[in-house]
Amino acid sequence: MPDVVEHGRKPGVYACGYCHLPDGAGRPENASLAGLPVGYIAQQLADFKSGARRTAVPVRVPPQLMIELAQSVTNSEINAAADYFSRLQPQYRIKVIETDTVPHTSVAGWFLAADKAAPTEAIGNRIIDVPEDLKQFEHRDARSRFIAYVPVGSVKAGETLIKTGGPNKTIACASCHGANLKGAGMVASLAGRSPSYIVRPLFDIQSGAHVRSAVAPMREVVKHLTVDDIIAIASYLATLH
Repeated sequence: MPDVVEHGRKPGVYACGYCHLPDGAGRPENASLAGLPVGYIAQQLADFKSGARRTAVPVRVPPQLMIELAQSVTNSEINAAADYFSRLQPQYRIKVIETDTVPHTSVAGWFLAADKAAPTEAIGNRIIDVPEDLKQFEHRDARSRFIAYVPVGSVKAGETLIKTGGPNKTIACASCHGANLKGAGMVASLAGRSPSYIVRPLFDIQSGAHVRSAVAPMREVVKHLTVDDIIAIASYLATLH
């Protein structure tokens, strides 16, 4: 593990492994890096640094940390981290459950924590993404598993949108992201990603927060997606292994 992944560098370069975990699996509040191409990871840092990659919700801390880190990290540190993460196998630790009711949750830091003692509540048009074992998750155990509660019918609806684009909605994702949705060159993998993560870049692109040239083709792709469409897409992708 490179030093920048394990320890970071004071004052402004946080250890990559602290947020994205040593095996690159990531957490609901950030991205999985395992198996991504070196060039793709390096490009994200360059876009954070230039301002081409921003967030539709400026008060969110994780992207702000990445923007700050990108100003201080060196090219050699980026290359070392990118090479390390690119060699790791993606880990799929998400169980998707379609349901009408979900545990009551509270915001704990940058994620949702389930309160199993409280009454359940209607899911509405939400994805409720929680760690199975809160203590294990808080200790940043890379083996933590997650439950993604999604509205009934979301997985099938998402599969239709992903595979066909749907009528007057979007295009089939495989045309750019690969036949198995595991990426194609500098186009990121989608299969098995955290639904919380998938939702955020779709909103960021739709809102205009992402201005980097690589996502320009995506603007038209996401233009007509509703909140329910985005939930469905994220729900289906989370079921893929």
